[in-house]
Amino acid sequence: MRFGILGPLRVGGGEATVTAGRDRVVLAMLLLRAGRVVPVEELVDAVWEERPPATAKAQLHSCVSRLRQRLAALGLPADVIVTDPVGYGIRVEPADLDFDVFARTVEAARAAVAAGQPAEARRHYRQALGLWRGPALSGIRSRAVRRRAQTLDEQRLAALEECVDVELRLRQAADLVDELAESVDRHPLRERLRGQLMLALSAMGRQADALAVYREGRRIYAEELGIEPGAALQELHQRVLAGDLALGGPENRAVAPVRSLPRAISDFTGRQQTMARLVKEIEEEGARIQLIDGMAGSGKTTLAVHVAAALADRYPDAHLFVDLHGHSERTPLTPAAAVATLLRQLGVPAERVPLDLDDRLAVWRSELAGRRALVVLDNAAGADQVAPLLPTGPDCLVLITSRRRLVGLDEGRPSSLPVLDPDEGIELLGRVAGQERVAAEPQAAAEVVRRCGYLPLAIRLAGARLAHRPRWRVADLAERLVTGGGPLAELAAGQRSVGQAFALSYAQVSPAAQRLFRLLGLHPGVRFDNRVAAALAELPLPETQDLLDELVDSHLAEEVEPGRYRLHDLIREYARLLLAEADRAAERRDALARLLDHHLHVAVAIAWTVEAAGSRPTLPAVTPTRPDLVAACAAGGRAWFEENLAALTALVRLAEEEGFPARCWQLARACWRPNFDGGHLDELIETHTIGLRVAEELGDEVAIAMMLNYLSSAYYRLARFPEAIRLMEVALDLRRRLGLRGEVLSTLWNLGASYAGNGEYRQGKAKFDEALALITGLNDAAELTNLQNNLCLALLGWGRYEEALHTARLHLLLARQTQDIRQTSHAVGHLGMIRHRMGDLAPARRLLRVALHLKRQTGNRYGEGEVRNEIGVMEREDGRPERAAALHREALVAMMEVGDRIGQCASRNLLARAILDQGDVSSALDLHRRVLTDATRLGARYEQARALDGIARCLRTSDPAAARSHWMRALALFRQVESPDQHEVVRLLAELD
Repeated sequence: MRFGILGPLRVGGGEATVTAGRDRVVLAMLLLRAGRVVPVEELVDAVWEERPPATAKAQLHSCVSRLRQRLAALGLPADVIVTDPVGYGIRVEPADLDFDVFARTVEAARAAVAAGQPAEARRHYRQALGLWRGPALSGIRSRAVRRRAQTLDEQRLAALEECVDVELRLRQAADLVDELAESVDRHPLRERLRGQLMLALSAMGRQADALAVYREGRRIYAEELGIEPGAALQELHQRVLAGDLALGGPENRAVAPVRSLPRAISDFTGRQQTMARLVKEIEEEGARIQLIDGMAGSGKTTLAVHVAAALADRYPDAHLFVDLHGHSERTPLTPAAAVATLLRQLGVPAERVPLDLDDRLAVWRSELAGRRALVVLDNAAGADQVAPLLPTGPDCLVLITSRRRLVGLDEGRPSSLPVLDPDEGIELLGRVAGQERVAAEPQAAAEVVRRCGYLPLAIRLAGARLAHRPRWRVADLAERLVTGGGPLAELAAGQRSVGQAFALSYAQVSPAAQRLFRLLGLHPGVRFDNRVAAALAELPLPETQDLLDELVDSHLAEEVEPGRYRLHDLIREYARLLLAEADRAAERRDALARLLDHHLHVAVAIAWTVEAAGSRPTLPAVTPTRPDLVAACAAGGRAWFEENLAALTALVRLAEEEGFPARCWQLARACWRPNFDGGHLDELIETHTIGLRVAEELGDEVAIAMMLNYLSSAYYRLARFPEAIRLMEVALDLRRRLGLRGEVLSTLWNLGASYAGNGEYRQGKAKFDEALALITGLNDAAELTNLQNNLCLALLGWGRYEEALHTARLHLLLARQTQDIRQTSHAVGHLGMIRHRMGDLAPARRLLRVALHLKRQTGNRYGEGEVRNEIGVMEREDGRPERAAALHREALVAMMEVGDRIGQCASRNLLARAILDQGDVSSALDLHRRVLTDATRLGARYEQARALDGIARCLRTSDPAAARSHWMRALALFRQVESPDQHEVVRLLAELD
């Protein structure tokens, strides 16, 4: 291991290889968060705490440089410490850091405990504990380091206690007494350790010493905490007094032990964490009733049987099992029939089983009195069925499984089983179908378990199909799950099928819940809310909520958070199959229309609040059929779009597939602004491409032109300007022919912006002039406002600052007249940028601060990033590169959120300039080179030129010839796009001469 934090800080082979105090703190903080970036602010707090110097960040940079040099001298890779715009991080391989090795080894030990392998668990625990050389990071006094180190020390103690539990069960008490006594001396308030020491002493026959340990603990708790020992320690004290040795052999009983559990399957896979938690709750916390619920096929019975097998030794007198048939083709067992079955398993003669239920229950409880028994009540229909069967004695464990949540039981700890994770699913498939066979086709195996929804029953049936068809490849089954009769048709073997299991659950709910379940199969998203369900079902929201609760309790739906639900993939497929039956065609189409209308009406309602006044007339004119639901959803604003992004995109596809062409393109249009502002450009392109296709099929030229116009906006944001221009030219021709003056104007100014973005400022200016000629004299303030916004941007990029200033002032005047806060924020921001470029710094700062506030208010993340970049440049020019770098990092985050790739290139170029001014030439050079690669791929000539300029600035001292070459390339690009930056490059080249 290269790094050690489980004790004094160790690097390589020794503990003194990093001696500087600040360097040790920085390295410790990085190792405590290995594999992640630690923000600069956290590192500064750790090193200097409440009193950081003004030069803290520069000194931190020096610390990192020294650490890199020291680690390189020890033979470690140069890039082991990485620089990120946010801070620093350290890269470690799985075996490099002793704590990572410790954590993995402890997990292996816990898995062995859950699997019933105590000897293997002990080996792993001892191997993990052997990695410790003392308290974590001892010798480093930083409070931040100590807080995190104490967490590691706590994990060591927890592992020690778990290890001792295992060793006590392995009858190794004699080997533990000294270690436990020392640990109790160090941690006198830790009750679990004290109890383990009492158990070990009792097992050796040293009851007097065990009682002394208890008395000493009681005294300490009273003096230091003012409390009595906990219930568990008090109970252990009573057992020691009574001579009931916890680790002694089981009592000899006159009654023969009963063994009625079904065989635990050998290919049980996954659930290790759930197993470990259940075992811990039962063994350590005395949880004697466990409620295991989950959807059909989730492995509830299998888990219960394995938990029972793992704990069998603790309940030596009786292991009982009864299938209550709560969800099966048979009638559920009555409590009377169930208790009669249990009594027969206990060997009670038929003549001793009373006819009256209460009398039977009295016999049942009498038989269990004094026994340590384990009872599995499988497949319960509900709480009423199992409540009478619960034993009253403290020495019995009851495991109950059900497809319903047993909320009516007064006691019991619930555990709802999720599906398996992908790795567990593949492992289960391999155990059923053959490990080598599955390992030979890893991608196909991953696809099979994904198509099975990671549901254990489905994976087991899929594996059985493979096992009985040796000529099939795994890929053959994966293809059948996609292209055959559907996954449910393929997931069957003999009398068992996933569809049959779902049908049993479906049959148990009310007719109204069944109808809602069928309709929910239409929803294409991963999640949906209760309002969508109400719209689908045409029901009041409270009534819908009751039905959803019924589906959740039956595990036909999952409530992922209050009011938000999801259907498992296979359950959704089952619901779709139910609705696809011929006699439900009308029900299906009507529900689909309601689903599309609900989302369209909400999207339009929100779009009216977030779109500029000039673009609102192109929104679909709709009248909500459920205004109550639409208003409630629309109140969420943009957050509603973000939550329903995937569903909205899928609904556009569904509208095309199901023959709702008008709703298709209308929904795409209504979602444009949130998709554009939110950076969801892939979704924007997909929905508007589909919308364009259906509009063309309809022959609706107005819709065609609209789809072309808004589709081009995505290509504009992606810097694919030629494609954007091509689409807009087609839209312009259509709108001119149709006589749509307002739409012609918007297309002209968008074309102007696209030409300007492509560095073709003259062509862009021509389009703006054409648009201005159409507007003049028509007193259309909203349209003129949009035009002035785009024209100002083009003039600013072109370097024509006087014209840009005039345009920005007019833009601001118009925005204030129309009371358009979004356009006002644009105008104020442009004025600040222009003032900065013209050298009027004081007004520039004021304007940019106001613009930043307005852009935050309107939720314009792109605009926030743009303004932060401008303020960052001013900070750098004023000699504050650290502040500039922070602003550019914030801008980069905003540009990444909205998906603006050119904005990301711009932010990184400016960040690199700020880093260079801080003196970190290598980091700045690396960042500029990355931007050059990205900008070249995008065809963004201006950012290519800025990256080349930045590279030259980094190289001008160390390699003047290379700097000249890069500046010459930058100059050529700046001249191509007619950028004023060319003049600064000419000056720098002259200085180089």
